[in-house]
Amino acid sequence: MRPDEDLPDDLPERAPRLSELDVLRGFALFGILLVNAQMMAGPYTAFGGGPGASPLDRAAGWAVTALVSAKFYLLFSFLFGYSFVLQRRSARRAGAAFAPRHLRRAAGLFGLGLAHAVLLYPGDILMTYAALSLVLYGLRGLAPRTALRLAAGLVVGLTVVLLGYGLLTVALTEPLTAGQDAPRVADTAAAYRGGAWSVVGAHVRDLPGLIGSDLLYAADLLAAFLAGLAAAGSRLVERRGRDRAWLRGVVVRWLPVGLAGGVATACCENWPLDSRWFLVGQAVAVLTAPALTASYACGLLLLLDAARPATAGLLAASGRMALTHYLTQSLVLACVFTGYGLGLYDRVGTAAVLAGCVLLYGAQLALGKALMRRVRYGPAELLLRTVTLARCPRRRPVTCPSDDVRPVP
Repeated sequence: MRPDEDLPDDLPERAPRLSELDVLRGFALFGILLVNAQMMAGPYTAFGGGPGASPLDRAAGWAVTALVSAKFYLLFSFLFGYSFVLQRRSARRAGAAFAPRHLRRAAGLFGLGLAHAVLLYPGDILMTYAALSLVLYGLRGLAPRTALRLAAGLVVGLTVVLLGYGLLTVALTEPLTAGQDAPRVADTAAAYRGGAWSVVGAHVRDLPGLIGSDLLYAADLLAAFLAGLAAAGSRLVERRGRDRAWLRGVVVRWLPVGLAGGVATACCENWPLDSRWFLVGQAVAVLTAPALTASYACGLLLLLDAARPATAGLLAASGRMALTHYLTQSLVLACVFTGYGLGLYDRVGTAAVLAGCVLLYGAQLALGKALMRRVRYGPAELLLRTVTLARCPRRRPVTCPSDDVRPVP
């Protein structure tokens, strides 16, 4: 069955919002923040610090690699694919052509991503999302099983490429010696601690290499998109989002696989293996991260049963304005680590960076809840929606996210 074959012709004007998707988006924001903050803080932060780093910093970097890195962008990508189907259904309800809407949305995402990459963080993912969304549009008619098979093929193919190249790297190269890249790191740090133009120049210089990395991992992102497409086509969240037995089964089956893969990845990328093993670790991450991502998502939905509705409402409110929060995170981090503000690039340990992330995320949760009581969209969401619809969105009564979030029965 294709994703929209089950849609009747007389669709209601507005479908109920899936609060579970908002909760998962709000949760994924924290993982994205932990990874991006390390990348923006300095060249060594993601690996537990450079030469002479404390055991605490090394342990913090190791834990983030094992438990967070490569997991939460997959969750965001899965939700992107799921939302693609929901947006298609929404266009049909409104009697509007989906293709122009989708093209405008992709253009809007690309524009936001380009500004984000040049001004705040060259590791932006929005431009890649915009480009891959066009591929997803071309694959929109795939049946769920076909989409999942293609997704699996993409993951396995990328794993083979990374593993092959990684093993060649281990066999044919020598490990880096301590301080070997010190001159390059010093030049980069000086650029990021300089004035605004120096920071922008550093972003522009770093952008081609990071775009190349995004292209390498585009297959992984597209696979997550397709998994979301298949899940939405079979209405997975609507059917299983509050099925405790099914959610528990996913966690029990896949959490051990995901944790084992995370540990192996951290051993290759952080310690005890040297830098030559990085791509081998990436291959393991590509293959096993989906298991941990699925376990996190299903485990969170299970925990909603024990949590107060207000707790779930905090996550849901942040999920509704995930794009605004994503961009705000980069703005705050740029002001802390670059010459835009404090200029602390390569001057803060990994553990301190992660502690700051907890504070920032907590502030975002509180701000998101307060803002969603007054408006329907965050600033970035309102801009993107205006571009997508080619008009200002209609005003509707504002509903508090906590009103939409119910415990899992």
